[in-house]
Parts: sequence; C-alpha cells; structure tokens
Amino acid sequence: MTVVVLSITPERLRGVLTRWLLEIMAGVYVGKVSARVREHIWTRILEDVGKGRALMVWSRHGEQGLDFRTYNHSWETVDLDGITLMRRPNKHSARTKRRKPAADSHILRDNIHEHEVSSENGVASFQSNAGRHRRYLNEVERRHKAGSS
Repeated sequence: MTVVVLSITPERLRGVLTRWLLEIMAGVYVGKVSARVREHIWTRILEDVGKGRALMVWSRHGEQGLDFRTYNHSWETVDLDGITLMRRPNKHSARTKRRKPAADSHILRDNIHEHEVSSENGVASFQSNAGRHRRYLNEVERRHKAGSS
C-alpha cells in the first residue's frame, strides 16, 4: 500500500498521480504499486510540486512496517535506534536555526547510525556520529592551535 499526501501543489500534479493512485480526498492518494512505479511517482512529485509539500508512505518489511519520504515539511525525520520518528517543531525549537528537511529523507536515515541525545535549555537535540566526529576534530584543532601559539 502506498499513500501520498500533497498540499499547496499545482493541479497538473494531481492529474498525474491519478494515473496510478486513487484520490480518496483532496490531496490524498492511495494505491498498491511496485517499487519502480513508486520511485517514478516520487520523481514526478519532486519535478512538479513547486512550493508545495509532499509526503509518501508505503508498506515495508521491518520493525515499523512502513517507510516514508517528505519534501518541504517543517517536521524533521529522526532515526532513534532504527525507528524513524518525526520531530515536530515547537516554540523552543523556533529559536534555533533549523535545516530544511532532505527531499529524500530515507537517504538521511541510512547515513545516521546512532544518535546522542543532549539537553540544551530543556530542548532535546539529536546528533549523528558524523556530528560528534566534527565536534571532536574542532576541539582537537582548537587545542593544537592554542598549544602552538
């Protein structure tokens, strides 16, 4: 089963999606398609979505039983011990600078293996191994420069 949810998108994209999926409500499409067709649909969505938002969810073998992709959403995907969660921005996170979520969030999840949870001003933040490695290198470089001066 595949579900696509669109908002603020051009009419032509709605027509394209009805070739493969059934529109059950304005902007909500469902159907059972192969992985190849699903990839083609996502490519077409990215080409035609413009300034709109898109979400695709599909069945998958695994712990959660599903996988998903997002485009142009303010919510972020977070991999926590192999389970993918969505982090919703709140009034505390609005103060910190946020990156735009990746168009292919599954690629982001595949590159992050472990997360470290730290609390700064009462707001939990998740950082990847790569982020910890960069912080470590920056600290080593700072100490090296201080020692050589």
